[in-house]
Amino acid sequence: MATPIRTVTGTHGDPLTEAIELTKRLKLPHIRRALTDLIPTAKAQRWDPAEVVRVLLSEEAAGRDAANLRTRRKRAGFPAGKTFGDWDETASSIPRPTQDSLKMLEWVTRKENLCICGPSGTGKSHFTEALGQAAIEAGMTVAWFTIEDLGALVRRHRADDSLARAMARLIRTDLIIVDDIGLLPVSPDAAEGFYRLVDAAYERRALAVSSNLHPSGFDEIMPKTLATATVDRLLHHAHVVVTQGDSFRLNQATSGQGVIPLR
Repeated sequence: MATPIRTVTGTHGDPLTEAIELTKRLKLPHIRRALTDLIPTAKAQRWDPAEVVRVLLSEEAAGRDAANLRTRRKRAGFPAGKTFGDWDETASSIPRPTQDSLKMLEWVTRKENLCICGPSGTGKSHFTEALGQAAIEAGMTVAWFTIEDLGALVRRHRADDSLARAMARLIRTDLIIVDDIGLLPVSPDAAEGFYRLVDAAYERRALAVSSNLHPSGFDEIMPKTLATATVDRLLHHAHVVVTQGDSFRLNQATSGQGVIPLR
């Protein structure tokens, strides 16, 4: 037997005003914003009641999706807002088929890693951030770090012995990006943080790493024993991409494209 419809008794005021109050009570902000314009339109065009409900619920769903997207992007901590919209795929030394395959993000869902290494200015950070932005757009969660950020994380949580819990929370993220390894020697805390992250994420979450050094050379910037253990886990399920060529930034600077010309 069908469940009877529960009738909600109004206060005999303006139905639209009462509906707006109900959206506040039920925390439906996107429906509330749509109601004022939608109801007169629905009356004038004699919409079916089911269509009115469908449009209002669609507005709420779209609004929540957009809010969730903004929240995930903010929590990711991206440094520059780089996306594939401003990425020149023809100028990159990364083969086009490789770019296209990585953009599909199947490696993230398979919990595989990505190591992009090469000279400074060859698009490593831009490409990894653009991948992170694409993952956000696909509904995934992303976290962005420098390796020294991981060192700060170790110092912050070592005092109360909560580092293991901090790493457990971190690897709830679908994709974790560690940028710009190899420019400077790595502090002991950062080396420990990087190892702990790689170890915690191993076969559980996807990692993307950009570095001036190939991972096989990480023992040049961190203790050899720690580097060996880190790289062993990092590369086991990893796609290694090597960039080549001159710095994009230097080329733009020498060709006068790095600034707006003086008048």
